[in-house]
Amino acid sequence: MLLVVAHRLSELGISARNERALVARGGYEVGRSHFPLFVVLHTLYPLALAADVMGFGARPGRLWPLWAALLVASVVLRIAAQRALGERWTARAWVLPGEPPVTRGIYRWVRHPSYVGITLELVAGALLFGAWRTAIAASALNLVALAIRIPIEERALAEAAARR
Repeated sequence: MLLVVAHRLSELGISARNERALVARGGYEVGRSHFPLFVVLHTLYPLALAADVMGFGARPGRLWPLWAALLVASVVLRIAAQRALGERWTARAWVLPGEPPVTRGIYRWVRHPSYVGITLELVAGALLFGAWRTAIAASALNLVALAIRIPIEERALAEAAARR
């Protein structure tokens, strides 16, 4: 899990760099008001996981190899999304006016691969340690955050593409 946390922290640096590049190209952020939900989720997740393991005694079960494989798959999926988006990838929702949504790479098959990867990561990462409480709580908060973010992002992308 330390590697996942380290990867997430490195993503924040990449995101900041990409945001600067997007601003220089006329990009703008959408859905800023809901971003704190993601901050809360990704801040509380490792803390809840630690509490589940240390406080409630969660332990890996017989399926731990499956959860480990799914955790690795979730990271691979997220990296594939980041590579396909290039400098358009950020932790926040950004739009480039006049640019259509990306449809290359993993985006040929999956509309929101990064969100699928995060969802899988939250579940598999928790269940790897037998932390079912964390898996349920993180999944619920993630579902709320994505139910807000995805429609906002889809509308903004459609509007930006229409300005071509």
